[in-house]
Amino acid sequence: MNSDSAAERIDTTKPHPARRYDYWLGGKDNFAADRESADAVAEAFPTVQLAAVENRNFLRRATAYLTAEAGIRQFLDIGTGLPTAGNVHEIAQGIAPDSRIVYVDNDPIVLMHARDLLNSSPGGRTTYLDADLREPRRILEHPDLLATLDLSKPVALMVVAVMHFMTDDNHPYELIRQLTEPLAPGSFLVMSHATGDYLDEEDLARTTEANLRSGVPFRLRSNAEFAKFFDGFTLVPPGITAVTLWRPEEYRPHPRPEAVSMLSGVARIP
Repeated sequence: MNSDSAAERIDTTKPHPARRYDYWLGGKDNFAADRESADAVAEAFPTVQLAAVENRNFLRRATAYLTAEAGIRQFLDIGTGLPTAGNVHEIAQGIAPDSRIVYVDNDPIVLMHARDLLNSSPGGRTTYLDADLREPRRILEHPDLLATLDLSKPVALMVVAVMHFMTDDNHPYELIRQLTEPLAPGSFLVMSHATGDYLDEEDLARTTEANLRSGVPFRLRSNAEFAKFFDGFTLVPPGITAVTLWRPEEYRPHPRPEAVSMLSGVARIP
């Protein structure tokens, strides 16, 4: 699919998670519906912009760990969102130029910016798929993915700040299993997820109501619910923790977990 056909698919009247996230990160690729939805959430959870930034920082740290310490050279990033500084391929190929990355998103405006995600190092490769998380088989069997990744070798599956958009009706745990089961032993699952664990009853009720008003399906999950995504896998220390506390940089202060309300985890797939 080219950028012209992608432009025809953009519905500016409905908010989209990728464009809303772009707005919180200070980007310009968003529309009135996205901003209205984002502001509705921010009214109840004023630090949501900080949460978006810290979630992105977690993605960068996890990618650096997997490349530099775990020896991973293949990445499948689902729910990529709009390009910003420190994309997976920039981090991974900056450490290991032969790294290969497949990006997946279903927002046509992300497709229009895909060229920014395809600026690979000479020794590596990046590919973009216009596909939906809810169709795992289509993703894993896509010819472009199979031409980029060798599924007989370890892959890091990145599902960062995505699964909270999957309600229980979407069978989120089954989706993750369908994505991880075909991966080679020694692969990794990287996830972050919004939680209400750090909120008191009043803040939780206000945030839940704001998410309903935002027009974007959303499901907060507890630490125990989030941990279920990693059942059968070996969590990398420090295990399930706030995104701000997952191997934070020592040179900069990190926000309080309750200011971000995002859980994170990285696990090795046996």
